[in-house]
Amino acid sequence: MEIRFPIQLKKLRTGLSMSQEDIAGKLYISRQAVSRWESGDATPDMSNLIKLAEIFDCSLDTLVLGIEPKQDNIDDRIDHNEFVFDPRKGKYIRRRSEHMNFWEFAAAYWWAAIPIVVILGGTIPDIIQAFK
Repeated sequence: MEIRFPIQLKKLRTGLSMSQEDIAGKLYISRQAVSRWESGDATPDMSNLIKLAEIFDCSLDTLVLGIEPKQDNIDDRIDHNEFVFDPRKGKYIRRRSEHMNFWEFAAAYWWAAIPIVVILGGTIPDIIQAFK
């Protein structure tokens, strides 16, 4: 993969009608630093790359490599009323419906059975003894 950062930086900057001084002011650096980046004599550090991606509202792939995002994005095909992204699992899961069946309830709240068993475990022998 070819690094196209200097070309992309200039293209994105001019696309927003920003000067090198405008970019330098937003990053709190000198205009000469931005000029060196565009000429390919220097490269920004990671924090400045991330800030540049935020300024241009693009991905780091687009900024550094010139890769345009694909139009067929999975987020475009997800019904966000039915699915939600779970960051712990790293995938989309179905939102809970208003009504749970018994097995969904048992799978979600299995831990609630422990105190019930402990409480009933102490009282069941007393109940049996009372009926004898």
